[in-house]
Amino acid sequence: MSSRRKRTINMPAPYLRRIWLEPSDIADRAAYPFCLPFLRDDFELAFDRPITIIVGENGTGKSTLLEGIAVLAGYDEAGGGKGYMPVDHSDAIEKMGGELSKALRAGWLPKISNGWFFRAESFFSVARYLDTAARDAGKTPPDFLSHSHGEGFLRFFEERCKSQGIFIFDEPESALSPARQMEFLKLMRRMDKIGHCQIIMATHSPMLMAFPNARLLRLTKYGLEPVTVDATDHYKIMREFCDDPTGFVEAVVGE
Repeated sequence: MSSRRKRTINMPAPYLRRIWLEPSDIADRAAYPFCLPFLRDDFELAFDRPITIIVGENGTGKSTLLEGIAVLAGYDEAGGGKGYMPVDHSDAIEKMGGELSKALRAGWLPKISNGWFFRAESFFSVARYLDTAARDAGKTPPDFLSHSHGEGFLRFFEERCKSQGIFIFDEPESALSPARQMEFLKLMRRMDKIGHCQIIMATHSPMLMAFPNARLLRLTKYGLEPVTVDATDHYKIMREFCDDPTGFVEAVVGE
């Protein structure tokens, strides 16, 4: 067992090499999430770099895809690390992307069970879960919530995203100012240099999309396609705004 663990540690990212859809395991094609247009029978996604960044409009299925991958990797669809159950799903009425994992298949080299699934919208629940777990174990709670939202995010990233593993980030910029996004980029660089961290991230931030040597993919109803930062709608809109903030806003509100 120790020799296998040693070989795993010495293998560089990416560890999750490929995912694909198994249509025969879909009970109802009309049900969410399998009704999403990009989930055709031939859907597959290869990971050939340590960092993969997915962009797209709201509603295209980015979060759904990340939730499916996270559950496939052993995380709860609400976020957290392996074995964490930060949210009670028993009374939930909302449909989440974790169902996608039932029809997903994965190719690993090798299989990694360490890491984290970060969802901005469930950060409060996960942080509370970590505090409770620490107290129950007689340890000092990490207390990420006694900071501003953005500072809590960054402190969490700094403390939880250092070791070997697969890290899935769903819109980590949601509470980060532009300056804090720059700090997050530095964290990504440190994770990339370690060589043992695989990052799969969905974002609306052009700043994060521009991370060097990451694979940038755009998700539309037609599927995933490679894209450059300056070809994304996010970048084009922000460029128009920066060129003429007042004129841009006047044009938008005047429509």
